[in-house]
Parts: sequence; C-alpha cells; structure tokens
Amino acid sequence: MHQPDYLTALDLPVPATSELDEDMRRYFEVCQEKLGMVPNVLRALSFNQDKLRNFANFYNEVMLGDSGLSRLEREMIAVVISSINHCYYCLVSHGQAVRKLSGDPTLGELLVMNYRSAKLSPRERAMLDFATKLTETPAKVQEEDRQALRDAGFSDRDIWDIVSATGFYNMTNRMSTGVSMMPNLEYHGLNR
Repeated sequence: MHQPDYLTALDLPVPATSELDEDMRRYFEVCQEKLGMVPNVLRALSFNQDKLRNFANFYNEVMLGDSGLSRLEREMIAVVISSINHCYYCLVSHGQAVRKLSGDPTLGELLVMNYRSAKLSPRERAMLDFATKLTETPAKVQEEDRQALRDAGFSDRDIWDIVSATGFYNMTNRMSTGVSMMPNLEYHGLNR
C-alpha cells in the first residue's frame, strides 16, 4: 500500500464512536449504514465535537441542501476545485462520488485531470469555468462571469450555491492538505 497509514499527520485523539455525543454518534451510524464507512474527515474532526458538528451541518447544507444544483453538479465542483488545489483526500472521496452519481467511471478521472477534456453540457462547463476562475483568480470575477452562468440557465440562487460549494471546497482542501488527511481506502475501488 502506498497511501500513508495514518488519519492525519497530527497527533490528535480520535474517540471511539461510543464516546461521542448522541447526535454525533447517530451521525456516524448513519454514515456507516449509507456509505459502509465513516469518512475519515469526520473521524479526524471528532477530537472536537463542536468543530465536527459545525462541519457536518455546513457540509450537509452545501452538498445536500435544497438547491437548483444537482448533487452531481456539486460533486463535480468539489472534484474540479480539489484538482486545482491538489487535495488528495477530496480528489479521492469526491471522485468516487462523481463516479457513483454519474454512473460513469471515467468522468471522475477526467474531472481530476482536466475537466475541459470531458464531454460536458454547456451548463456544466459554465459552472466549472466559473468555479475555476473563483478559485484561481477570485479578484477577477466580474458581473460578466455571473451573467455567463445566467445565460447557461442558472438562477441567482444557483449562482449563490456554486459560490458556496466553491468556497467550501477551497476551505476543506486547505484543511485536508494542511494536516495531510488520508482518505478511506475503500473510496479507491468503489464505482469503477
């Protein structure tokens, strides 16, 4: 195995699920039931349940909350942003989600390497172009960039959600990379 055998490079306690508060214990149980694992990002944050709770709530709102963006579109943003930022954890975990949601085992890999080489709809291309610009050169985002999203069929609410997902993954990429967080090994082989 080539992936390092640690959760993060930091020496922080990881409590047993049974030691968590009831709400977080149930959240871990739901993850285990639905995913067959507890994502390592949650395990890593479990040293501080307030941080874990805040992260879980924010993630659930950005990625699963009511939105004009599909779950796949939000996962596509996660992969493209993580590719720009070279975030190993998020590329592995969200690449798997793209494979699962799209039913296409190559789409996640294309998004990891170069989303511009993938067969994308004009809507998807506009969304990922905007997320890329917001990540690489945020000070250069202008009204014409938002208008390109409107022209591709996105509402202003959708644009807010694109910006939210982009901002969230820029933050989590830096957290994951900063502590050298390792993804669950199970992600590598799923949905291939």
